[in-house]
Amino acid sequence: MTKADLIDVVAGEVELSKRRAGEVVDLILEQIKSALQKGDRVALTPFGSFVVRSRKAREGRNPKTGEKIKIAARKVPAFVAGKSLKDAVSGGRSSATKKSPAKKSKR
Repeated sequence: MTKADLIDVVAGEVELSKRRAGEVVDLILEQIKSALQKGDRVALTPFGSFVVRSRKAREGRNPKTGEKIKIAARKVPAFVAGKSLKDAVSGGRSSATKKSPAKKSKR
């Protein structure tokens, strides 16, 4: 799904023009970006959360020359899927369907 597809769906579901739906989608994305720039976590329960993670400085290699290079520490955005999204993607299987250890019966 592309951003344009999302705008089409929003426009159709809430009876907005595509232009207005595009503005709404852009506003939502801008607010998520703004919160992440401040270092905040954006929780869209039960869908998932957007977070900012810190990556340490590390040594890498230039793939063309093989030369060692230093990669600076940086912050990167990440998405953590919520339980309902994980369940939907896995075909409706939840953690409750895992086999639990057999209980000992009292005799």
